[in-house]
Amino acid sequence: QVQLVESGGGLVQAGDSLQLSCAVSRGAGSAVSAMGWFRQAPGKEREFVGVIGRSASSPYVAEYMKGRFTISSDYAKNTVYLQMNSLKPDDTAVYYCAAKVVLQSPTYDYWGQGTQVIVSS
Repeated sequence: QVQLVESGGGLVQAGDSLQLSCAVSRGAGSAVSAMGWFRQAPGKEREFVGVIGRSASSPYVAEYMKGRFTISSDYAKNTVYLQMNSLKPDDTAVYYCAAKVVLQSPTYDYWGQGTQVIVSS
């Protein structure tokens, strides 16, 4: 069983930076082909933020977040990061990390519990 635990959320002001972390349960890293970040704002559908392949390969961030958000990973620590800069109130959401077993699959198999990010104006 793969377990994911997010951390790093909090209350910040517009323009601030925040780094979220997602720890993958020990020993489960080899079962994961890619890790993704998603977010869900109040009253809105969940939206894709970005993804990174195993061994930090091919990080990708959604177009509307490029230049502000960066995904990285340290597979030795079984941890994936989401660096968020120049935060805006519209970035307020619960941020989730997710893991997929099959790289080509659109389905993420495991999800974390989420971490709240609130950006005040």
